[in-house]
Amino acid sequence: MKKVFHLNTCDTCRKILAQFDLTDWELREIKKEPITKEELAEMHKKTKSYEALFSKKSTQIKLRGLDVKSLTEKDFKDLLLDHYTFLKRPVFLTDKEIFVGNDKKNVEALQEFFGVN
Repeated sequence: MKKVFHLNTCDTCRKILAQFDLTDWELREIKKEPITKEELAEMHKKTKSYEALFSKKSTQIKLRGLDVKSLTEKDFKDLLLDHYTFLKRPVFLTDKEIFVGNDKKNVEALQEFFGVN
């Protein structure tokens, strides 16, 4: 399995994806095709945390009046399944590894994974 979950409208996602040869990867535009329960379970198996997959920058947090500090793992799971903006992007998922988000450390790990400097 080689999947990338991303948003076409996200400049940061586009910039990160452009760095790599993704010919044999399945690209999933999460706005058009939201993540499934099974895919989320697979991501959770690798991160051991729904919060690690959760974007605390989602515009939905403010719109819904959510207090992120009071959310439980079940809340994070439900929100991730409810709206695509709650997923930290991009997510690169393989059988053995997962790379979540766009922070510098994650992008560097991705570059190492792909053998790109």
